[in-house]
Amino acid sequence: MQLYQSKWKRTLFAVISFSLVSLPYSVAAEADGETTVQLRIMETSDIHVNVMNYDYFSDKSTDEYGLAKTATLIKQTRQESPNSLLFDNGDLIQGNPLGDYIATIDPLQQGETHPVYKAMNLLDYDAGNLGNHEFNYGLEYLNTALAGADFPYVNSNIYVYDGDADETNDKNLFTPYLLLDKEVKDSTGAAHTLKVGVIGFVPPQITQWDKAHLEGKVVVKDIVATANKYVPEMKAKGADIVIAIPHSGFEDIPQTPLMENSVLYLSKVSGIDAILFGHAHKVFPDKSFEGKTGVDLTKGTINGVAAVEPGFWGNNLGIIDLTLQQKDGKWVVADSKSSVKPIFDTVNKTPLVDADPAIVEAVKDDHQHTLDYIRGPVGQTTAPINSWFALVQDDPSIQIVTNAQKWYVEKQLQGTEYENIPVLSAGAPFKAGGRQGPNYYTNIDKGDIAIKNVADLYLYSNTVNAVLVIGAEIKEWLEWSAGQFNQIDPASTAKQDLVNYDFPTYNFDVIDGITYQIDVTKPAKYEANGTLKNEGSSRIVGLQFEGKPIKADQKFVVASNNYRASSSKFANPDGKRIILASPDENRQVVIDYIRSNKTINPSADGNWSLAPINDKVNVTYKTSPDAKSMDEALKWLTYTATTEDGYAEFKLDLKAATTSTKPEQPKPEQPKPEQPKPEQPKPEAPKPAPDVTYIVKSGDTLYWIAIKHGTTWQKLASYNKLANPNLIYPGQKIKIPAK
Repeated sequence: MQLYQSKWKRTLFAVISFSLVSLPYSVAAEADGETTVQLRIMETSDIHVNVMNYDYFSDKSTDEYGLAKTATLIKQTRQESPNSLLFDNGDLIQGNPLGDYIATIDPLQQGETHPVYKAMNLLDYDAGNLGNHEFNYGLEYLNTALAGADFPYVNSNIYVYDGDADETNDKNLFTPYLLLDKEVKDSTGAAHTLKVGVIGFVPPQITQWDKAHLEGKVVVKDIVATANKYVPEMKAKGADIVIAIPHSGFEDIPQTPLMENSVLYLSKVSGIDAILFGHAHKVFPDKSFEGKTGVDLTKGTINGVAAVEPGFWGNNLGIIDLTLQQKDGKWVVADSKSSVKPIFDTVNKTPLVDADPAIVEAVKDDHQHTLDYIRGPVGQTTAPINSWFALVQDDPSIQIVTNAQKWYVEKQLQGTEYENIPVLSAGAPFKAGGRQGPNYYTNIDKGDIAIKNVADLYLYSNTVNAVLVIGAEIKEWLEWSAGQFNQIDPASTAKQDLVNYDFPTYNFDVIDGITYQIDVTKPAKYEANGTLKNEGSSRIVGLQFEGKPIKADQKFVVASNNYRASSSKFANPDGKRIILASPDENRQVVIDYIRSNKTINPSADGNWSLAPINDKVNVTYKTSPDAKSMDEALKWLTYTATTEDGYAEFKLDLKAATTSTKPEQPKPEQPKPEQPKPEQPKPEAPKPAPDVTYIVKSGDTLYWIAIKHGTTWQKLASYNKLANPNLIYPGQKIKIPAK
């Protein structure tokens, strides 16, 4: 598969990246006989379309993130150093309603420039790396987006799928590395040409996470093995220094093949001089890495290699300052210092920089179109919806999503072999604090629900999948999910934090349609990455369906999303469990569900709870400071303090069940299927009706068009020969087959 490259990029690839001849230096010896160059390397990562400093979910400006703010830091930081480079580490084009609008509502066309590149092209990036979320909308869309970048891209570990087992003939899908000729000035002001090698990597798991887009098209190889292949080649072709840009995090765990977070082991690859990493939305150097293997927080190195990670959404700029010395005709790193510059003072709650007006101007039209889109009405809610307590009790913000998924999947399975198998539904709290901070929660007021609110409920551009599993497998799925909690010592009276913040909240799956409790006095059975930790442990107790214990071999369909169904060994143990892979996004299904109901009652059905312990344990839970208003309403939770990092801390009363499971609790109202009318005798057969042509409007999906015309999206896709049913555009003509 050949992705788009401009003539300029192809020339750069041919002339710079694979040139065997190193350009000569303009050498000027310093008085002490050693030539020294100070080189500053800057990194952005995990922007996730947050170009503007704007929270589309709450529909207001923010000072806490946004590339428009980071741009001001970039310009300031450049002025401090005569020799600088700027790179981006990926996860750019997906992540907020602006990204969704450009990808699915008013899709980006060939020749148009994506808003992220309208902004980034003003900042003189030297190169970019691809993140895993670049593939969420498919390769064709990625190709169209990348064509708008005025800087080159690298990726070394994605290869074109060729169907054979011979790795010697594998071809890279992208440019594997670059050799950039960078003119620098030494401490005397003399000019030199430095050949900078740049290599990029993506998590190998993209073939699981975006299987629908990538299966049969690409293969992805191990990050460290790929570095060991290409770094010596880069050095042989004249690279004076090598900068690695892995879209991968740091985990202090044993190395495994195709490791997702492999920075610790990448730092051991000979020849790498600096690592710009990301993916995990963390900051490095930071005290949270204290005591980790190979980490020097004073200098910001990992196994002696300068490294930096700049957080997420543009909230920080990553900086590495290298001191290079020329010895025996070669450049070596004599010293380094890594740091991050924030755009916001989280302690004093004050902005540190203003938004760059050039960036704001560049994307103002796209921003306004997104605002018009997110403010569109969907329905009404009879009560507020928030995720403040989603980690300690059954929660309406998850319940709405699981109800909508169940509603959708049951309709899709009508008339199939799976029609009579019970449908369960899995959902997780996407916004529940954690590493994103005390303001990262869903909070929707009673009343009108707009598209922005649904996007707040369901952040990701996942599509609906359903898997076929048995009772024993559901139990293990929930055991993994229960890793969200620390183990509580029932004999201790000391304060114990309930939540394990190393376990991402988006992996805390609640499975609706069954009832169960979680016994947190038992150790977690699985690590966050799914590795078996305590084989004999069992945190899930009282697992029932319709008031009866679930049998180990009992079959269930579980509605979920493509990410979970494709990548989790718990949702898809043998990789063959997906029985429905829909092109419809989970978010759109929630919108359609609310529209169908018009008014929803966002009450959770209490199908899960924490198992009771005793009245002596002091178990605490941190959540949004806005949750303090619920202190009196929740009898088993008592507000105790505000923490240094801005959370409201609650004490849990665990002497009795937190919320009794209610097997017979009615679900919020479901839309009633239309009853077929009895056939009336007709004097004569009617003449066939002609096809109807529907013109697609902004916000339409094929699924919603099908509902309005009494058919299914599958039939419309087949009838109109749509290659990708998930990508339709305003003005497109859709033929509705005559009934």
